Amino acid sequence: MTSTLNPRLMKTGVAILLLMLIYTGMATKDSATWMMEVTPVAIAIPLLLLTRRRYPLTPLLYVLIFFHAIILIVGGMYTYAKVPIGFDVQAWFGLSRNPYDKLGHFFQGLVPALAAREILLRGRIVRGKKMMAFIVCCIALAISATYELIEWWAALAMGQGADDFLGTQGDQWDTQSDMFCALLGAMTTVLILAGWHTRQLLHHRLITTVKD
Repeated sequence: MTSTLNPRLMKTGVAILLLMLIYTGMATKDSATWMMEVTPVAIAIPLLLLTRRRYPLTPLLYVLIFFHAIILIVGGMYTYAKVPIGFDVQAWFGLSRNPYDKLGHFFQGLVPALAAREILLRGRIVRGKKMMAFIVCCIALAISATYELIEWWAALAMGQGADDFLGTQGDQWDTQSDMFCALLGAMTTVLILAGWHTRQLLHHRLITTVKD
């Protein structure tokens, strides 16, 4: 099976992410938080490179993974509560806090939901659009909940040193709003991106038919 994405584009994307990792790793003022935030990117890059021929993904999924990685890297450099563009958005809309972390959690639902949908469709594991949408949202929420548990464990292990990693900014409902943003991301996948995603799966012959 050949890659669904132009090899040059993939190499360019990987190069951009590696350069960003190097730059932000050198420029960050909090190396421990940076390391925790970018670990998923450091795992995903070699994994995607190793599987690009044996199990290529749709271009849509590759592109969204790329943007999700950028969000994580930028958040790791500044810590989510201190990302400059987040302060701009806070001022524009009169928000009480820097909302950049909510973008990260939105993608934390969007991308895993799309990846889950792709795996389930290609493996013919789930049949029916309604059941697919339900399972995909459940998987995205499970991943979001797992991340919140990791944050809890980090807080217990690091004490006050975990504040930048948690990025709660004093919001007692931060965990719930994080998971809600992940749910919105997952729903965006099933309500808006599903048709586009299915067409790409069919175009690249990753699936042959779709059954309702």
